[in-house]
Amino acid sequence: FASTGRGYVIEDLECSHYMKNFDAPHVPLRLQSSKKLLAHINKTFGTLAFCRRWLDRPDGGSTTVNGATTGKQEKYMGALKNLCDVGIVQPYPPLCDVKGCYTAQYEHTIVLRPTCKEVVSRGDDY
Repeated sequence: FASTGRGYVIEDLECSHYMKNFDAPHVPLRLQSSKKLLAHINKTFGTLAFCRRWLDRPDGGSTTVNGATTGKQEKYMGALKNLCDVGIVQPYPPLCDVKGCYTAQYEHTIVLRPTCKEVVSRGDDY
């Protein structure tokens, strides 16, 4: 991760981004709210990443899938925590460095020099 701070990032602050685990085994869910939220995640996002803000929208994250007003999730935080605890959904907390600095994720390892930027991890496959 590139950073304008120390260059060492940690997972910190409140998590807002999640993704359904592609390889999640079948786990029997006891909470009806967890079953309902999982059905919504499967229908709306599949294994694509999503954020809690989208669950709060009237369309539940997708007007195309849910219509304009039929997808909003109510009181879903306990269900989302349960899905994370059993390993069906993976939380992705923010990566933080020093307060006030910027952090970015790249697909390659890069070296920033005064006159150029060099990609050092690029191989034959990319």
